[in-house]
Amino acid sequence: MSDRRSTVQRKLLIVCGCLLSLVVCCGLAWWQWERFTSAGGSFQNLGYVLQWPLFGLFPAFMVWRMTRLRRQAAARDEATEPPVGSRERARTTSVPTPRRVAPTPAKPPVPDELMDEEDAALAEYNAYLAQLNAREQERN
Repeated sequence: MSDRRSTVQRKLLIVCGCLLSLVVCCGLAWWQWERFTSAGGSFQNLGYVLQWPLFGLFPAFMVWRMTRLRRQAAARDEATEPPVGSRERARTTSVPTPRRVAPTPAKPPVPDELMDEEDAALAEYNAYLAQLNAREQERN
């Protein structure tokens, strides 16, 4: 009973938030319309008159969109859910073993006379990383 009441309360809170957003943004649109029609008004104010109602409708649009996506996900999960008997078989099947990836061949080292100090440090670091990767591949 409390779950249903909390769901109803949550929905009412969302509706109230959407309505409040729409009312406030329509008030701001009216304010911008008053500024547009005044002597110092500009077309920028007119643009805001058109934007504020859209900002007010955005929370309602997001609620609609999230509800629609949630229903689509539920329908997709329901459609892909296996029958009860096959679910039992799926629990007893073994987990497939991961594929082993063949190590990539190491590049031939560059002669020392062609490397400067930074290149030598980078080459040493890359060789260290290659060793770590080879150890990891052997362990797996």
